[in-house]
Amino acid sequence: MSVKEAQEVLLIEEQGLAAVRERIGKEFDSAVDVILNCPSRLVITGIGKSGIIGQKISATLNSTGTPSFFLHPVEAMHGDLGMVAPSDVVVAISYSGETTELNGLLVSLKKRGTTIIAMTGRGDSTLAKASDIVLDIKVPKEACPLGLTPTASTTATLAMGDALAVVLLKRKQFKATDFRENHPGGSLGERLKVNVSEVMQKGDSIPSVFFGTPATEAVKVLNNENLGAVLIVDASHTLRGIITDGDVRRAVAESIDLATTNVDSFMTADPVSIKADIQAVDALSILQQHEITILPIVGNANKLLGIVHLHDLLGKGEFRFLV
Repeated sequence: MSVKEAQEVLLIEEQGLAAVRERIGKEFDSAVDVILNCPSRLVITGIGKSGIIGQKISATLNSTGTPSFFLHPVEAMHGDLGMVAPSDVVVAISYSGETTELNGLLVSLKKRGTTIIAMTGRGDSTLAKASDIVLDIKVPKEACPLGLTPTASTTATLAMGDALAVVLLKRKQFKATDFRENHPGGSLGERLKVNVSEVMQKGDSIPSVFFGTPATEAVKVLNNENLGAVLIVDASHTLRGIITDGDVRRAVAESIDLATTNVDSFMTADPVSIKADIQAVDALSILQQHEITILPIVGNANKLLGIVHLHDLLGKGEFRFLV
Protein backbone atom coordinates (compact mmCIF):
# COMPACT_ATOMS: atom_id res chain seq x y z
CA MET A 1 0.00 0.00 0.00
CA SER A 2 2.76 2.43 0.99
CA VAL A 3 4.65 1.72 -2.23
CA LYS A 4 1.60 2.54 -4.36
CA GLU A 5 1.05 5.76 -2.41
CA ALA A 6 4.68 6.76 -2.89
CA GLN A 7 4.45 6.02 -6.59
CA GLU A 8 1.32 8.20 -6.80
CA VAL A 9 3.18 11.08 -5.17
CA LEU A 10 6.03 10.79 -7.66
CA LEU A 11 3.59 10.55 -10.55
CA ILE A 12 1.85 13.75 -9.48
CA GLU A 13 5.20 15.51 -9.22
CA GLU A 14 6.24 14.19 -12.65
CA GLN A 15 3.00 15.51 -14.11
CA GLY A 16 3.65 18.87 -12.48
CA LEU A 17 7.11 19.08 -14.02
CA ALA A 18 5.74 18.05 -17.41
CA ALA A 19 3.14 20.82 -17.25
CA VAL A 20 5.77 23.43 -16.38
CA ARG A 21 8.06 22.14 -19.14
CA GLU A 22 5.36 22.48 -21.76
CA ARG A 23 4.74 26.14 -20.88
CA ILE A 24 8.34 27.37 -20.90
CA GLY A 25 8.66 30.06 -23.57
CA LYS A 26 10.02 33.49 -24.38
CA GLU A 27 9.73 34.66 -20.76
CA PHE A 28 12.42 32.14 -19.84
CA ASP A 29 14.67 33.46 -22.63
CA SER A 30 14.09 37.00 -21.35
CA ALA A 31 15.03 35.97 -17.80
CA VAL A 32 18.26 34.36 -19.00
CA ASP A 33 19.19 37.45 -21.05
CA VAL A 34 18.49 39.81 -18.15
CA ILE A 35 20.62 37.74 -15.76
CA LEU A 36 23.46 37.42 -18.28
CA ASN A 37 23.47 41.17 -18.90
CA CYS A 38 23.16 42.10 -15.22
CA PRO A 39 26.10 44.40 -14.39
CA SER A 40 25.76 43.66 -10.70
CA ARG A 41 24.42 40.67 -8.72
CA LEU A 42 21.54 38.23 -8.77
CA VAL A 43 19.40 38.26 -5.62
CA ILE A 44 17.05 35.39 -4.72
CA THR A 45 14.23 36.04 -2.26
CA GLY A 46 11.25 34.18 -0.84
CA ILE A 47 9.81 33.17 2.50
CA GLY A 48 8.78 29.88 4.10
CA LYS A 49 9.26 26.83 1.87
CA SER A 50 9.77 29.10 -1.13
CA GLY A 51 12.63 30.69 0.79
CA ILE A 52 14.22 27.31 1.44
CA ILE A 53 13.97 26.45 -2.25
CA GLY A 54 15.38 29.90 -3.05
CA GLN A 55 18.44 29.24 -0.92
CA LYS A 56 19.10 26.02 -2.81
CA ILE A 57 18.67 27.79 -6.16
CA SER A 58 21.15 30.45 -5.06
CA ALA A 59 23.64 27.76 -4.02
CA THR A 60 23.30 26.02 -7.39
CA LEU A 61 23.80 29.29 -9.27
CA ASN A 62 26.92 30.08 -7.27
CA SER A 63 28.36 26.64 -8.00
CA THR A 64 27.76 26.98 -11.72
CA GLY A 65 29.19 30.42 -12.42
CA THR A 66 26.33 32.83 -11.68
CA PRO A 67 27.11 34.75 -8.45
CA SER A 68 24.01 35.25 -6.31
CA PHE A 69 22.87 35.58 -2.73
CA PHE A 70 19.66 34.85 -0.83
CA LEU A 71 17.80 37.72 0.82
CA HIS A 72 15.11 37.04 3.43
CA PRO A 73 12.16 39.41 2.81
CA VAL A 74 11.61 40.19 6.51
CA GLU A 75 15.30 40.85 7.19
CA ALA A 76 15.37 42.99 4.04
CA MET A 77 12.64 45.24 5.44
CA HIS A 78 14.65 45.67 8.62
CA GLY A 79 17.92 46.87 7.11
CA ASP A 80 19.22 44.18 4.76
CA LEU A 81 17.59 45.93 1.80
CA GLY A 82 20.78 47.97 1.76
CA MET A 83 22.42 44.90 0.20
CA VAL A 84 20.40 45.39 -3.00
CA ALA A 85 21.57 47.88 -5.63
CA PRO A 86 19.36 49.35 -8.38
CA SER A 87 21.48 47.49 -10.94
CA ASP A 88 20.83 44.10 -9.30
CA VAL A 89 18.34 41.55 -10.63
CA VAL A 90 15.94 40.00 -8.11
CA VAL A 91 14.26 36.60 -8.50
CA ALA A 92 11.21 36.65 -6.20
CA ILE A 93 9.59 33.29 -5.40
CA SER A 94 6.00 32.78 -4.25
CA TYR A 95 3.69 30.12 -5.67
CA SER A 96 0.54 32.03 -4.73
CA GLY A 97 2.08 35.39 -5.57
CA GLU A 98 0.26 36.86 -2.59
CA THR A 99 2.85 36.50 0.17
CA THR A 100 2.47 39.66 2.25
CA GLU A 101 6.09 39.96 3.37
CA LEU A 102 7.46 39.40 -0.14
CA ASN A 103 5.07 41.78 -1.87
CA GLY A 104 5.88 44.43 0.73
CA LEU A 105 9.53 44.10 -0.25
CA LEU A 106 8.67 44.45 -3.95
CA VAL A 107 7.31 47.95 -3.37
CA SER A 108 10.71 49.09 -2.12
CA LEU A 109 12.55 47.25 -4.90
CA LYS A 110 10.39 48.86 -7.59
CA LYS A 111 11.09 52.31 -6.18
CA ARG A 112 14.82 51.84 -6.65
CA GLY A 113 14.39 50.50 -10.19
CA THR A 114 15.55 46.93 -9.57
CA THR A 115 14.60 44.40 -12.25
CA ILE A 116 12.31 41.71 -10.81
CA ILE A 117 11.83 38.18 -12.12
CA ALA A 118 8.91 36.34 -10.52
CA MET A 119 8.58 32.60 -10.04
CA THR A 120 4.90 32.04 -9.35
CA GLY A 121 2.00 29.74 -10.14
CA ARG A 122 -0.44 32.59 -10.66
CA GLY A 123 0.01 34.96 -13.57
CA ASP A 124 -2.66 37.32 -12.22
CA SER A 125 -1.13 37.62 -8.74
CA THR A 126 0.23 40.73 -7.06
CA LEU A 127 3.76 39.37 -7.47
CA ALA A 128 3.30 38.72 -11.19
CA LYS A 129 1.84 42.18 -11.82
CA ALA A 130 4.73 43.85 -9.96
CA SER A 131 7.41 41.93 -11.86
CA ASP A 132 9.19 42.62 -15.12
CA ILE A 133 9.36 38.94 -16.11
CA VAL A 134 7.18 36.04 -14.90
CA LEU A 135 8.32 32.42 -14.90
CA ASP A 136 5.24 30.20 -14.71
CA ILE A 137 5.62 27.31 -12.22
CA LYS A 138 1.92 26.36 -12.00
CA VAL A 139 1.27 22.63 -11.42
CA PRO A 140 -2.05 20.79 -11.89
CA LYS A 141 -2.20 19.80 -8.22
CA GLU A 142 -0.13 19.20 -5.11
CA ALA A 143 0.90 15.68 -4.12
CA CYS A 144 -0.45 16.40 -0.64
CA PRO A 145 -3.95 14.84 -0.52
CA LEU A 146 -5.20 17.90 1.37
CA GLY A 147 -3.90 20.17 -1.34
CA LEU A 148 -2.32 22.34 1.34
CA THR A 149 1.33 21.35 1.76
CA PRO A 150 3.61 22.61 -1.04
CA THR A 151 4.94 19.46 -2.71
CA ALA A 152 4.63 19.35 -6.50
CA SER A 153 4.83 23.15 -6.57
CA THR A 154 8.12 23.29 -4.66
CA THR A 155 9.52 20.56 -6.89
CA ALA A 156 8.56 22.63 -9.93
CA THR A 157 10.15 25.74 -8.42
CA LEU A 158 13.38 23.90 -7.70
CA ALA A 159 13.42 22.46 -11.21
CA MET A 160 12.89 25.91 -12.73
CA GLY A 161 15.85 27.17 -10.73
CA ASP A 162 17.94 24.25 -12.00
CA ALA A 163 16.87 25.04 -15.56
CA LEU A 164 18.02 28.64 -15.14
CA ALA A 165 21.35 27.60 -13.63
CA VAL A 166 22.13 25.03 -16.33
CA VAL A 167 21.15 27.27 -19.24
CA LEU A 168 23.25 30.09 -17.79
CA LEU A 169 26.13 27.66 -17.30
CA LYS A 170 26.00 26.75 -20.99
CA ARG A 171 25.66 30.35 -22.16
CA LYS A 172 28.70 31.32 -20.08
CA GLN A 173 30.66 28.29 -21.35
CA PHE A 174 31.33 27.31 -17.74
CA LYS A 175 33.77 24.36 -17.63
CA ALA A 176 34.61 21.56 -15.21
CA THR A 177 37.80 23.40 -14.27
CA ASP A 178 35.70 26.44 -13.31
CA PHE A 179 33.49 24.21 -11.16
CA ARG A 180 36.51 22.85 -9.30
CA GLU A 181 37.76 26.37 -8.66
CA ASN A 182 34.40 27.14 -7.02
CA HIS A 183 34.73 24.04 -4.80
CA PRO A 184 38.17 24.33 -3.20
CA GLY A 185 36.76 22.97 0.06
CA GLY A 186 36.02 19.55 -1.40
CA SER A 187 39.11 18.11 0.26
CA LEU A 188 41.15 20.20 2.66
CA GLY A 189 43.97 17.66 2.66
CA GLU A 190 44.30 17.78 -1.11
CA ARG A 191 44.13 21.57 -1.14
CA LEU A 192 46.98 21.88 1.32
CA LYS A 193 49.26 19.74 -0.86
CA VAL A 194 49.55 22.41 -3.54
CA ASN A 195 52.26 25.06 -3.62
CA VAL A 196 51.28 28.50 -2.36
CA SER A 197 51.90 29.82 -5.89
CA GLU A 198 48.65 28.06 -6.88
CA VAL A 199 46.51 29.75 -4.24
CA MET A 200 48.22 33.10 -3.68
CA GLN A 201 46.74 36.38 -4.82
CA LYS A 202 48.92 38.25 -7.28
CA GLY A 203 49.07 41.21 -9.62
CA ASP A 204 46.44 43.87 -8.98
CA SER A 205 44.95 41.72 -6.21
CA ILE A 206 47.94 42.45 -3.96
CA PRO A 207 47.16 45.35 -1.61
CA SER A 208 50.36 47.41 -1.75
CA VAL A 209 51.70 50.96 -1.65
CA PHE A 210 55.14 52.44 -2.17
CA PHE A 211 57.60 53.21 0.60
CA GLY A 212 57.12 56.84 1.64
CA THR A 213 53.38 56.88 0.80
CA PRO A 214 51.17 58.97 3.14
CA ALA A 215 49.61 56.78 5.79
CA THR A 216 46.11 57.87 4.82
CA GLU A 217 46.59 56.39 1.33
CA ALA A 218 47.70 53.08 2.83
CA VAL A 219 44.58 53.02 5.02
CA LYS A 220 42.42 53.57 1.91
CA VAL A 221 44.01 50.56 0.22
CA LEU A 222 43.60 48.56 3.42
CA ASN A 223 39.88 49.32 3.48
CA ASN A 224 39.29 48.82 -0.24
CA GLU A 225 41.07 45.47 -0.57
CA ASN A 226 39.65 44.07 2.70
CA LEU A 227 42.46 41.56 3.32
CA GLY A 228 43.47 42.96 6.67
CA ALA A 229 46.90 44.16 5.53
CA VAL A 230 48.71 46.32 3.01
CA LEU A 231 52.27 45.60 1.85
CA ILE A 232 54.94 48.28 1.49
CA VAL A 233 57.29 48.04 -1.48
CA ASP A 234 60.00 50.22 -3.00
CA ALA A 235 60.28 51.33 -6.63
CA SER A 236 61.78 47.95 -7.64
CA HIS A 237 58.89 46.13 -5.89
CA THR A 238 61.12 44.80 -3.15
CA LEU A 239 59.11 44.05 -0.02
CA ARG A 240 59.94 46.60 2.70
CA GLY A 241 57.18 46.19 5.26
CA ILE A 242 53.57 45.46 6.15
CA ILE A 243 50.77 47.40 7.81
CA THR A 244 47.84 45.49 9.30
CA ASP A 245 44.47 46.50 10.68
CA GLY A 246 46.00 46.08 14.12
CA ASP A 247 48.85 48.49 13.30
CA VAL A 248 46.33 51.16 12.31
CA ARG A 249 44.30 50.64 15.50
CA ARG A 250 47.44 50.91 17.62
CA ALA A 251 48.53 54.06 15.76
CA VAL A 252 45.17 55.66 16.46
CA ALA A 253 45.29 54.56 20.11
CA GLU A 254 48.72 56.19 20.42
CA SER A 255 47.31 59.43 18.90
CA ILE A 256 49.53 59.24 15.83
CA ASP A 257 48.28 61.73 13.25
CA LEU A 258 47.92 59.62 10.11
CA ALA A 259 47.28 62.72 8.00
CA THR A 260 50.87 63.93 8.60
CA THR A 261 52.60 60.53 8.74
CA ASN A 262 53.92 58.25 6.02
CA VAL A 263 53.90 54.46 6.06
CA ASP A 264 57.57 54.21 7.06
CA SER A 265 56.73 55.46 10.56
CA PHE A 266 54.50 52.64 11.73
CA MET A 267 54.89 49.73 9.32
CA THR A 268 56.44 46.47 10.46
CA ALA A 269 59.72 46.28 8.55
CA ASP A 270 60.98 43.01 7.02
CA PRO A 271 57.78 41.06 7.75
CA VAL A 272 57.58 37.28 7.84
CA SER A 273 57.44 36.08 4.23
CA ILE A 274 57.70 32.83 2.28
CA LYS A 275 58.78 31.58 -1.15
CA ALA A 276 56.27 30.59 -3.82
CA ASP A 277 57.42 26.97 -4.03
CA ILE A 278 56.57 25.89 -0.49
CA GLN A 279 53.47 23.81 0.13
CA ALA A 280 50.28 25.36 1.45
CA VAL A 281 50.42 23.12 4.52
CA ASP A 282 53.83 24.59 5.40
CA ALA A 283 52.48 28.12 4.94
CA LEU A 284 49.66 27.20 7.30
CA SER A 285 52.19 26.06 9.87
CA ILE A 286 54.07 29.39 9.59
CA LEU A 287 50.83 31.32 10.10
CA GLN A 288 50.19 29.26 13.22
CA GLN A 289 53.71 29.70 14.56
CA HIS A 290 53.62 33.50 14.23
CA GLU A 291 49.89 33.87 15.05
CA ILE A 292 49.22 35.87 11.89
CA THR A 293 46.73 35.54 9.03
CA ILE A 294 48.68 37.07 6.10
CA LEU A 295 51.91 36.01 4.40
CA PRO A 296 53.68 37.93 1.62
CA ILE A 297 55.18 35.70 -1.09
CA VAL A 298 58.60 36.79 -2.35
CA GLY A 299 61.09 35.70 -4.99
CA ASN A 300 64.77 36.45 -5.53
CA ALA A 301 66.11 39.61 -3.85
CA ASN A 302 62.89 39.77 -1.81
CA LYS A 303 60.81 40.84 -4.83
CA LEU A 304 57.10 40.73 -4.04
CA LEU A 305 55.25 38.05 -6.02
CA GLY A 306 51.99 37.66 -4.15
CA ILE A 307 50.14 37.39 -0.88
CA VAL A 308 48.29 34.55 0.80
CA HIS A 309 45.59 34.86 3.45
CA LEU A 310 44.49 32.17 5.88
CA HIS A 311 41.18 32.01 3.97
CA ASP A 312 43.06 31.18 0.77
CA LEU A 313 44.35 28.05 2.49
CA LEU A 314 41.38 26.93 4.57
CA GLY A 315 38.46 28.69 2.94
CA LYS A 316 36.17 30.94 4.94
CA GLY A 317 34.64 29.28 7.92
CA GLU A 318 35.95 27.71 11.09
CA PHE A 319 39.38 28.97 12.14
CA ARG A 320 41.35 25.78 12.74
CA PHE A 321 44.98 24.88 12.20
CA LEU A 322 46.36 21.44 11.38
CA VAL A 323 48.93 20.13 13.83
